[in-house]
Amino acid sequence: MLDHLSLYRRRLNFAGFAICALLVAAAYYLQFVGGLEPCPLCIFQRIALAALGVVFLLTALQNPSSYGRYVYSLFILVLALGGAGVAGRHVWLQSLPEDQIPACGPGLNYLLDTCPLFDAVALVLRGSGECAEIERWLGLSIPMWTLLAFIGLGVAGLLINLAGVGRRRTG
Repeated sequence: MLDHLSLYRRRLNFAGFAICALLVAAAYYLQFVGGLEPCPLCIFQRIALAALGVVFLLTALQNPSSYGRYVYSLFILVLALGGAGVAGRHVWLQSLPEDQIPACGPGLNYLLDTCPLFDAVALVLRGSGECAEIERWLGLSIPMWTLLAFIGLGVAGLLINLAGVGRRRTG
């Protein structure tokens, strides 16, 4: 099966890019048409999805050799794990009892304007009250869908790009 995947590596990487682009577009649709304001953790998840999409696109455009596929796979793994970590943190915040939900904090723009970058990121990752609001689609919260997307895209990206690496062609 992995040999079969390697034949279609470029197309599958374009598909990974398209999925990321559709997920980011869906997030903007929910914001601007559906009226759902994104919390800072949602924005970080969008950034991670967009970055993951860029890596899929670059991988598809370059169609690298075995060494390059290792490098791109590492980028895919790091971005998928980072995005899954943020989405997992978001899911955890949403699962807290009401009395343990952190108070609402300042907006992301304010944090970025007044705090050093790493302090702002640390504050966002701690979460705040607006991150605990739950919007569901097909029975799961949006951060849960995003977590599943990061896991699926990460696994698929690794399978696609590491299929057949290290095998020598014979005869």
